[in-house]
Amino acid sequence: MPILTVRLTDEEKRILEERSRKAGVKKAAFVRQLIRETPFESSMDVLADLEKRMGDKRLRIDK
Repeated sequence: MPILTVRLTDEEKRILEERSRKAGVKKAAFVRQLIRETPFESSMDVLADLEKRMGDKRLRIDK
């Protein structure tokens, strides 16, 4: 299996630790999840992903 080496700043390490903790996985597993994600091909893909992650629309507050 190939090995990927990435250098991170202290701030990037902190962010990676926080995000992996929120996801409930180890840092290496979280990075593998990010690598396996499907890349965005267009802005429509970004908007579709945004809709999926926004949660329940009934709970949103309209201003």
